[in-house]
Amino acid sequence: MTESATLPAHVYYDDSARMPDGRLSHAGLARLHDVKLRTTHGILLALDMESLDEMKRVVERTTRIEGIVGYKVGLTAALRLGLGGAVRHLRAVTDLPLVYDHQKAGPDVPDMAAKFASTCKEAGVDALILFPVAGPRAVTEFAGNAYKQRLLPIVGGDLPFADYNASGGGYVIDDALDRIFRKAIEIGVNHFVIPANTPDKVRHHARWLVEKLEQPCLFVPGIGPLGGSIASTFSAAPGCRMYAVIGRAIYAASDPAKAARDLAAEALRFA
Repeated sequence: MTESATLPAHVYYDDSARMPDGRLSHAGLARLHDVKLRTTHGILLALDMESLDEMKRVVERTTRIEGIVGYKVGLTAALRLGLGGAVRHLRAVTDLPLVYDHQKAGPDVPDMAAKFASTCKEAGVDALILFPVAGPRAVTEFAGNAYKQRLLPIVGGDLPFADYNASGGGYVIDDALDRIFRKAIEIGVNHFVIPANTPDKVRHHARWLVEKLEQPCLFVPGIGPLGGSIASTFSAAPGCRMYAVIGRAIYAASDPAKAARDLAAEALRFA
């Protein structure tokens, strides 16, 4: 349960790898270095608070806790300090992976992908959360350019809100995530974001991904205030490595370290 978990090596592409139909051939693929997480199941702690000092205090108190595998850095820190400045401050108190969530990168013109990825690489993050809902080229360019920069793309396209998809009154078609995932795995992606408060969605996507990939990694936001639970979400995804993305339930707790230990212990029971 506590053995070190190494995420599988990944691939990135170059333009010479394209086939006539636009898909990527295996001939042009190169290997990407491994990103190491400490356990196969755990918690990615979302640092969504406003104060940098508070972020550092929470990181200091949680970085050694078994099952805490990394930190999600969002726009709050990036807008206040610049992404590079935020990373430098956090690196002073942790060596765990830092995942940048641009809330959300990917729904942009494909030409922005290379600039975005190189900027994030220069800032020093390890991975990017991408929501490439702008179409197949957005998937290819944003995930592909992340690989070119030796950054780990974590691909999603759904949010834990009932009115996000068309069937709930939203604007995004119901099978958007299926389409995004199908395209993403063509270029080697095996890290994905799926809302945790919809176990049926988790079960649906996990079942399909396990058929296509060996131990796909799922990052699941929406636990706690948004209605999801570690037990129901992790149980819905056998054969997957599972990481709950949790913020307020830890950093807003009276004792963040205790909250982190309790939640991490719950996640580790599935390892």
